[in-house]
Amino acid sequence: MEFNRKTITVSVGGRDITFETGKIARQAGGSVIVRSGDTILLGTACSAPPPSEDTDFLPLRVDYQEKFSSTGKTLGGFIKREGRPTEKEVLTSRLIDRPIRPMFIDGYYNEVQLLVYVFSYDGMHSPDPLAICAASAALTLSEIPLIKPIGGVRVGFIDGNFIVNPIVEEQKRSRLDLILAGTEDAILMIEGYADFLTEEQILEAVEEGHQAIRKICQTLSGWQKEIGKPKNTESLRLIPKELSEEVHEFAAARLDKALRVKEKQVREESIKTISDELVAKYFLEGETSPNYKLNDVKAAFKKVQSDLMRKMILDENKRSDGRTSDQIRPIDIEMSILPRTHGSALFTRGETQSLAVCTLGGETMAQRGEGLEGEFTSRFYLQYSFPPFSVGEVGRIGSPGRREVGHGKLAERSLSIIIPMMEHFPYVVRLESNITESNGSSSMASVCGGCLALMDAGVPIKRPIAGIAMGLILEENKYAILSDILGVEDALGDMDFKIAGDSHGITAFQLDIKVEGINKHIMQAALAQAKQGRLHILSKMLEVCPKPKEYLSTYAPRIETIQIKPSKIGTVIGPGGKQIRAITEETGVQIDIDDSGRISIASTDSASMERAKEIIHNLTAEIEIGKIYKGRVVSIVPFGCFVEIYGKEGLCHISELSHTRVQNVADVVKEGQILEVKVLDINERGQIKLSHKALLSVPQK
Repeated sequence: MEFNRKTITVSVGGRDITFETGKIARQAGGSVIVRSGDTILLGTACSAPPPSEDTDFLPLRVDYQEKFSSTGKTLGGFIKREGRPTEKEVLTSRLIDRPIRPMFIDGYYNEVQLLVYVFSYDGMHSPDPLAICAASAALTLSEIPLIKPIGGVRVGFIDGNFIVNPIVEEQKRSRLDLILAGTEDAILMIEGYADFLTEEQILEAVEEGHQAIRKICQTLSGWQKEIGKPKNTESLRLIPKELSEEVHEFAAARLDKALRVKEKQVREESIKTISDELVAKYFLEGETSPNYKLNDVKAAFKKVQSDLMRKMILDENKRSDGRTSDQIRPIDIEMSILPRTHGSALFTRGETQSLAVCTLGGETMAQRGEGLEGEFTSRFYLQYSFPPFSVGEVGRIGSPGRREVGHGKLAERSLSIIIPMMEHFPYVVRLESNITESNGSSSMASVCGGCLALMDAGVPIKRPIAGIAMGLILEENKYAILSDILGVEDALGDMDFKIAGDSHGITAFQLDIKVEGINKHIMQAALAQAKQGRLHILSKMLEVCPKPKEYLSTYAPRIETIQIKPSKIGTVIGPGGKQIRAITEETGVQIDIDDSGRISIASTDSASMERAKEIIHNLTAEIEIGKIYKGRVVSIVPFGCFVEIYGKEGLCHISELSHTRVQNVADVVKEGQILEVKVLDINERGQIKLSHKALLSVPQK
């Protein structure tokens, strides 16, 4: 069989990325194989009619999956088939979704599904940025009306140089992990984590990455003109102009007043009342409007709401809660709010609140996972929860959704850079951020609350950091940058920009842009205003908690480490784990051993800790010739006695018990007695020769 294969190649960061279509998944609306090195992904795009006539949003679903067979492996558990998405797969799905979603033509409400699979992974070329390119290429060639192609790249920073699409080994040495996506003309999404890089360095990295994105987008645009399907615009559903005018006339004056109500719930209730009256105007109970559809009326109302809010900000420098564009909401902080936890803090900023909790433990508390790179453990992790009551709603409670996973990971990676090394603080650290109120930027509240909870727990963090969310309103040549955005400003604005760090630099940043046109000048202004706001929040945090506690909670375990020779690991563990189980049963401590011979002992009782250390020391200590030891007499024989030292028995011959002649060993020592001895020799068979006589004074004649 002959396939109508079409292939293009673009060079990015000195490495080729190849796109191919026409051979695999030919019945999909669009399908593309993307290859870099031996890493190969399949991206597909399909569409279907809207789920219902009342659909007033784009039902886009993005799923990314890593096949373990791509590295010649299977899952390590009982079930060998890939199932529920891993955290990495959820986060990558979000990386694909966020830049693509705003690039669909207005009025397109068909159901769209993007699927991206990793079928081959070489351990060098990361699939994350390639997944964005694969989904974009599949959409570009399909009939689905994407406005223009999107490209995605990763940028690293090694030895003062920016590297586009660094290989996996290079990423380990990089002070920056930045993934960005955009069109030929503008950046649409940034997700980055850094080791306190400056705002100027971040901007330089973004520009470096955008140059590579331009090449990808130009290549895909040319490919679309050559082989792309005609775009389906017949199903577009736009708001009738006359309806927009009618809704504006009916609602604008009252809506303008409602948008200026400071309290979120009162404001939303006022807006809902106006919306209900508008719907009743067109749709009497049990009847339908002969002229308009319900979702068109609701869309027109939302458009009026957006226009009024944007006008209020741009023309008056006033926001819904009365603040100016650069003002931060009032901040309240309470430390040690939960008496039995290891560390806790309640961080409230306006109507957004995080109850953060820190828990310390041994290595068995580490988060374990499995991915294409193999099994891994994380000694620091943050888990974010967003219950429906935080926004005054009724909703589903269950496993965390994609939003919770994404927000938690952003906060986690913001804080991970300040966690001390294991050598300095031998604990696994778990943070929880329980969002108890929400009105904008709960992920950055999680950063602030999480940092405070760490300090309350006595974790010697490298330095405190804070986080802030910024927004943007852009109309032609006028724009306003908003500090500490509200939920409504996030929903109706043009940009959501979250950034964490301190006065010295940035640890994390996440940016989503809904429109093209944001240039370097606007980005610089946003970063400068974000720094000002970030430092204001940090100063409020340090007023309450200037430094970490110098002691741990009485309820936190104490952990001490012992370094033994790797060759002694088996001695401590024993056959089938018998020895280590015996130690834990006797002392009640928790023991973890790694391959380097580092042993962590965790206990809330100091006596148990000391006993466990003593047992391990006795098992692993080396006996040296010429050294003096105290040992227990374990048996007596006619020619001497055997003395146990560090779990090993040595012979103290009858002639080495005393300077005088000994007729009967039992006259000098008793079984179970502690006897001080000196090691005279250790032969090639490991037999130990001991002397008690050598420690006794020579009797005077």
